[in-house]
Amino acid sequence: MQRRTSKFKAFDPDPEAPNKLCDHPDCDEAAGYRAPKGRDNLRNYYWFCLEHVRQYNSKWDFYKGMTPGQIEAQLRADTSWQRPSWKLGSIGGAAKPNFTIDDLDDPHDLLREHRNARRTKKPVEKIKEPIKQALATLNLVWPTTLEDVKIRYRHLARRYHPDANIGDKKAEEHFKAVGTAYTTLKEHFSSSSS
Repeated sequence: MQRRTSKFKAFDPDPEAPNKLCDHPDCDEAAGYRAPKGRDNLRNYYWFCLEHVRQYNSKWDFYKGMTPGQIEAQLRADTSWQRPSWKLGSIGGAAKPNFTIDDLDDPHDLLREHRNARRTKKPVEKIKEPIKQALATLNLVWPTTLEDVKIRYRHLARRYHPDANIGDKKAEEHFKAVGTAYTTLKEHFSSSSS
Protein backbone atom coordinates (compact mmCIF):
# COMPACT_ATOMS: atom_id res chain seq x y z
CA MET A 1 0.00 0.00 0.00
CA GLN A 2 1.47 3.31 -1.04
CA ARG A 3 1.59 6.31 1.18
CA ARG A 4 -0.52 9.23 0.17
CA THR A 5 1.52 12.28 -0.69
CA SER A 6 0.78 15.46 1.19
CA LYS A 7 1.20 17.68 -1.87
CA PHE A 8 -2.47 17.80 -2.82
CA LYS A 9 -4.87 20.21 -1.20
CA ALA A 10 -7.90 19.20 0.87
CA PHE A 11 -10.48 19.90 -1.84
CA ASP A 12 -8.43 18.64 -4.78
CA PRO A 13 -9.51 15.29 -6.21
CA ASP A 14 -7.63 12.26 -4.91
CA PRO A 15 -4.64 11.57 -7.22
CA GLU A 16 -5.30 7.82 -6.80
CA ALA A 17 -8.94 8.12 -7.89
CA PRO A 18 -10.05 5.59 -10.50
CA ASN A 19 -11.23 6.90 -13.82
CA LYS A 20 -14.95 6.37 -13.21
CA LEU A 21 -18.18 8.22 -12.52
CA CYS A 22 -19.60 9.14 -9.12
CA ASP A 23 -21.14 6.20 -7.19
CA HIS A 24 -24.19 8.30 -6.27
CA PRO A 25 -27.21 7.25 -8.36
CA ASP A 26 -28.12 9.61 -11.20
CA CYS A 27 -24.77 11.49 -11.07
CA ASP A 28 -22.60 11.83 -14.17
CA GLU A 29 -19.70 13.76 -12.54
CA ALA A 30 -16.16 12.35 -12.34
CA ALA A 31 -15.46 10.51 -9.08
CA GLY A 32 -12.45 12.14 -7.45
CA TYR A 33 -13.16 11.69 -3.76
CA ARG A 34 -13.31 8.54 -1.69
CA ALA A 35 -15.40 7.76 1.37
CA PRO A 36 -15.33 4.57 3.46
CA LYS A 37 -18.19 2.13 2.93
CA GLY A 38 -18.69 1.49 6.65
CA ARG A 39 -17.12 1.43 10.09
CA ASP A 40 -16.18 -2.25 9.70
CA ASN A 41 -14.98 -1.74 6.14
CA LEU A 42 -12.74 1.34 6.26
CA ARG A 43 -10.41 0.23 3.43
CA ASN A 44 -13.15 -0.17 0.83
CA TYR A 45 -14.48 3.06 -0.62
CA TYR A 46 -17.28 4.67 -2.47
CA TRP A 47 -16.03 7.14 -5.07
CA PHE A 48 -18.00 10.37 -5.26
CA CYS A 49 -17.87 13.78 -6.86
CA LEU A 50 -17.15 16.73 -4.53
CA GLU A 51 -20.83 17.57 -3.98
CA HIS A 52 -21.81 14.01 -3.08
CA VAL A 53 -18.78 13.28 -0.90
CA ARG A 54 -19.66 16.37 1.14
CA GLN A 55 -23.23 15.13 1.43
CA TYR A 56 -22.06 11.63 2.43
CA ASN A 57 -19.56 12.98 4.99
CA SER A 58 -22.14 15.25 6.61
CA LYS A 59 -24.29 12.19 7.38
CA TRP A 60 -21.40 9.87 8.29
CA ASP A 61 -21.27 8.81 11.95
CA PHE A 62 -18.62 6.25 12.85
CA TYR A 63 -20.27 5.56 16.21
CA LYS A 64 -23.83 5.20 14.87
CA GLY A 65 -25.54 2.15 16.36
CA MET A 66 -23.02 1.77 19.21
CA THR A 67 -23.93 1.96 22.88
CA PRO A 68 -22.12 4.46 25.12
CA GLY A 69 -20.12 1.55 26.59
CA GLN A 70 -19.04 0.42 23.12
CA ILE A 71 -18.05 3.97 22.21
CA GLU A 72 -15.96 4.26 25.39
CA ALA A 73 -14.28 0.90 24.66
CA GLN A 74 -13.54 2.03 21.09
CA LEU A 75 -12.00 5.30 22.31
CA ARG A 76 -9.87 3.47 24.88
CA ALA A 77 -8.67 1.00 22.24
CA ASP A 78 -7.80 3.91 19.93
CA THR A 79 -5.41 5.34 22.53
CA SER A 80 -3.14 2.32 21.93
CA TRP A 81 -3.78 2.02 18.18
CA GLN A 82 -6.11 -0.96 18.62
CA ARG A 83 -3.27 -3.00 20.15
CA PRO A 84 -3.53 -4.89 23.45
CA SER A 85 -2.09 -3.07 26.45
CA TRP A 86 -1.75 -3.61 30.19
CA LYS A 87 -0.59 -1.76 33.26
CA LEU A 88 3.15 -1.32 33.68
CA GLY A 89 4.57 -4.04 35.88
CA SER A 90 1.51 -6.28 35.70
CA ILE A 91 3.15 -8.91 33.48
CA GLY A 92 5.68 -11.34 34.90
CA GLY A 93 4.52 -11.44 38.49
CA ALA A 94 3.08 -9.02 40.96
CA ALA A 95 3.74 -5.34 40.40
CA LYS A 96 6.40 -3.88 42.68
CA PRO A 97 4.79 -1.41 45.06
CA ASN A 98 7.97 0.66 45.50
CA PHE A 99 9.21 0.72 41.91
CA THR A 100 12.21 3.02 41.38
CA ILE A 101 14.41 3.88 38.44
CA ASP A 102 17.06 1.55 39.88
CA ASP A 103 14.71 -1.38 39.18
CA LEU A 104 14.98 -0.82 35.43
CA ASP A 105 17.34 -2.96 33.37
CA ASP A 106 19.75 -0.41 31.85
CA PRO A 107 22.46 -2.37 29.96
CA HIS A 108 23.79 0.74 28.18
CA ASP A 109 23.76 2.86 31.35
CA LEU A 110 21.58 5.52 29.75
CA LEU A 111 20.02 6.49 33.06
CA ARG A 112 23.34 6.91 34.89
CA GLU A 113 23.11 10.72 34.93
CA HIS A 114 19.67 10.63 36.48
CA ARG A 115 20.73 8.13 39.14
CA ASN A 116 23.83 10.12 40.06
CA ALA A 117 21.88 13.38 40.22
CA ARG A 118 19.43 11.85 42.68
CA ARG A 119 22.19 10.45 44.87
CA THR A 120 24.15 13.71 45.03
CA LYS A 121 21.11 15.91 45.59
CA LYS A 122 21.54 18.00 48.70
CA PRO A 123 19.02 17.35 51.43
CA VAL A 124 16.46 20.10 51.78
CA GLU A 125 17.26 22.30 54.75
CA LYS A 126 14.48 22.36 57.32
CA ILE A 127 13.67 25.89 58.37
CA LYS A 128 12.39 26.82 61.79
CA GLU A 129 9.03 28.46 62.44
CA PRO A 130 10.42 31.95 63.30
CA ILE A 131 12.27 31.97 59.97
CA LYS A 132 9.11 30.88 58.12
CA GLN A 133 7.14 33.68 59.77
CA ALA A 134 9.82 36.25 58.98
CA LEU A 135 9.89 35.14 55.34
CA ALA A 136 6.09 35.39 55.17
CA THR A 137 6.18 38.90 56.64
CA LEU A 138 8.66 39.98 53.95
CA ASN A 139 6.78 38.02 51.22
CA LEU A 140 9.82 35.86 50.46
CA VAL A 141 10.18 32.11 49.94
CA TRP A 142 12.94 29.77 51.01
CA PRO A 143 15.66 29.38 49.80
CA THR A 144 16.67 33.02 49.70
CA THR A 145 19.80 35.09 50.24
CA LEU A 146 20.66 37.85 52.67
CA GLU A 147 20.87 40.22 49.71
CA ASP A 148 17.26 39.39 48.74
CA VAL A 149 16.19 39.97 52.35
CA LYS A 150 17.91 43.38 52.44
CA ILE A 151 16.30 44.49 49.16
CA ARG A 152 12.85 43.42 50.30
CA TYR A 153 13.34 45.03 53.73
CA ARG A 154 14.31 48.38 52.19
CA HIS A 155 11.27 48.32 49.93
CA LEU A 156 8.80 47.50 52.73
CA ALA A 157 10.45 49.86 55.24
CA ARG A 158 9.97 52.76 52.82
CA ARG A 159 6.39 51.73 52.15
CA TYR A 160 5.31 51.44 55.81
CA HIS A 161 7.60 54.07 57.39
CA PRO A 162 5.71 56.29 59.90
CA ASP A 163 6.94 59.47 58.17
CA ALA A 164 5.32 58.29 54.91
CA ASN A 165 2.10 57.22 56.67
CA ILE A 166 1.49 59.87 59.32
CA GLY A 167 -1.14 58.76 61.83
CA ASP A 168 -1.73 55.34 60.20
CA LYS A 169 -1.56 52.75 63.01
CA LYS A 170 -1.75 49.79 60.61
CA ALA A 171 1.27 51.02 58.66
CA GLU A 172 3.12 51.50 61.94
CA GLU A 173 2.37 47.87 62.94
CA HIS A 174 3.55 46.65 59.52
CA PHE A 175 6.72 48.69 59.88
CA LYS A 176 7.47 47.08 63.27
CA ALA A 177 6.74 43.58 61.91
CA VAL A 178 9.02 44.17 58.90
CA GLY A 179 11.83 45.35 61.22
CA THR A 180 11.45 42.31 63.47
CA ALA A 181 11.40 39.95 60.47
CA TYR A 182 14.52 41.56 59.02
CA THR A 183 16.36 41.25 62.35
CA THR A 184 15.37 37.58 62.65
CA LEU A 185 16.57 36.74 59.13
CA LYS A 186 19.77 38.78 59.48
CA GLU A 187 20.62 36.87 62.67
CA HIS A 188 19.83 33.56 60.95
CA PHE A 189 22.16 34.32 58.06
CA SER A 190 24.96 35.60 60.31
CA SER A 191 24.75 32.50 62.55
CA SER A 192 24.64 30.07 59.61
CA SER A 193 27.62 31.70 57.87
CA SER A 194 29.88 31.40 60.93
